[in-house]
Amino acid sequence: GGAEVAADDAEHAEPESPDQCLSLLPWDRFSAWLHCVCVVGFDLELGQAVEVIYPPHSKLTDKEKTNICYLSFPDSNSGCLGDTQFCFRFRRSPGRKVSLCCFLDQWDRDLPVYLKKDSAYYYGYVYFRQVRDKSLKRGYFQKSLVLISKLPYVHLFRTMLKQIAPEYFEKSEAFLEAVCSDIDRWPPPVPGKVLQLPIVGLIMKLRIPTYRDKPGTTPIVQNMHQADAQISMALPTVHEVDLFRCFCPVFFHIQMLWELVLLGEPLVVMAPSPAESSETVLALVSCISPLKYCSDFRPYFTIHDSEFKEYTTRTQAPPSVILGVTNPFFAKTLQHWPHIIRIGDIKLPGEVPKQVKVKKLKNLKTLDSKPGVYTSYKPYLNKDEEIVKQLQKGVQQKRPTEAQSVILRRYFLELTESFIIPLERYVASLMPLQKCISPWKSPPQLRQFSQDDFMKTLEKAGPQLTSGLKGDWIGLYRHFLKSPNFDGWFRSRQKEMTQKLEALHLEALCNENLVFWSQKHTEVETVDLVLKLKNKLLQADREHLPVKTDTLKKLQAHINDIILALPDDLQDILLKTGTT
Repeated sequence: GGAEVAADDAEHAEPESPDQCLSLLPWDRFSAWLHCVCVVGFDLELGQAVEVIYPPHSKLTDKEKTNICYLSFPDSNSGCLGDTQFCFRFRRSPGRKVSLCCFLDQWDRDLPVYLKKDSAYYYGYVYFRQVRDKSLKRGYFQKSLVLISKLPYVHLFRTMLKQIAPEYFEKSEAFLEAVCSDIDRWPPPVPGKVLQLPIVGLIMKLRIPTYRDKPGTTPIVQNMHQADAQISMALPTVHEVDLFRCFCPVFFHIQMLWELVLLGEPLVVMAPSPAESSETVLALVSCISPLKYCSDFRPYFTIHDSEFKEYTTRTQAPPSVILGVTNPFFAKTLQHWPHIIRIGDIKLPGEVPKQVKVKKLKNLKTLDSKPGVYTSYKPYLNKDEEIVKQLQKGVQQKRPTEAQSVILRRYFLELTESFIIPLERYVASLMPLQKCISPWKSPPQLRQFSQDDFMKTLEKAGPQLTSGLKGDWIGLYRHFLKSPNFDGWFRSRQKEMTQKLEALHLEALCNENLVFWSQKHTEVETVDLVLKLKNKLLQADREHLPVKTDTLKKLQAHINDIILALPDDLQDILLKTGTT
């Protein structure tokens, strides 16, 4: 997309206020980025085992440790010799207390919806090394360094592991301790600021996107010369994967895959190694951005996973989930799934890929089947030949993969926006008019979403206004309205609009002469009003309503004025009530 320069000085992370610094305990800064760091090794008697958890006080349940153990090693059939990087995602055990640094969740509010934390899941970012070593009984050294985090910042943690893992395998525990204490000095992950993150003699500079950024634009972080000898490295992104590289093996089906992800269809990616499976799953999830993919997705999934039975059962329809797998066993276990993407080793094409048809599911017998998409799904939209030609031309002209990814990302963005704008427009019309908001009545309700009414708007204000693609858009919308992605999108819109109504109601109250009102009413009614107004202020703070600070101050002043006009005994009671 377009590029905007993020001026290093202007957007530099502001220092925290002294009282904010006081509230940061040791490991609070670390916890804002990572839950913990694990080292997983291979024990001849126990198999895969967590050897080290750092910091030592980090809590993981036995179930979580088991998941981390199995997900941190490639399947034996992958034959990953040397160094391999990949990522996984697993369910957190329920009933866990929220960590002390929950105050950092305030940063979450400024993130684009697709980067917000999902408190039910952890990500694991893995650097696995397997090398021959005759001194060991198995003849191989096998170890993984794993970063466990709630943040989906794939590129950041991948870059970080590339810097620290090789050195860790040489230097072991003391080095890991130094890395963790470096992370505990990082500023909080504030969206929209240029952050400088020191890590073992290197400074990573990056900017986390905010929901205010124009979709498709990536502000460039300038790589300034350091005054001291530290090397600085500017990261172009914290979360994006190399889209073109990931979609190369299924080049001709990108539009159909976009539909399948949009509709939350069950999808399996069968790949030769966790590196390919995890990158492809992450690419699929990101292709409907700026929409959030609301179902579960597992960049790397194994037969030992705690959800294995739940996700592979044949007693019910496959769930809305995207799984990345490498074990040949899955070719049998998941052959009843409706859409299977089979990819070989991801190599960038030297020549233009050949046109390939969608393959029939019955032809997928083993994991050795030819690469391709196996499904009987008929896309709703006609194929966009233009994007295929544009990317093919790029291959012929040896266009860099980053440039191809930018073209592909823009294509997906325009497709998603053309699809979502009519829904945004219709949902905005469900908002009551401002004149319906009375300070003396509860805020009005949003009007109900009606599928029929929405469909009627498509004739004049449908996707044809922004997209030249023909096809059965109506059918695509009907299917989408039944999907988890619509449900998640609509709930978040509903919440935003309800909060907007609450904020407008607060403003309406502020513009009234409340003291004059209280003088005309009984003490009981006035006390009732004061308690309701205090509740409103608490709600505004608790739910972070989009209200100007001035409005809140004005309302507090109104409350104080009303209380001061009351008898002393009531004043004492009301000044103490509802202030905490």
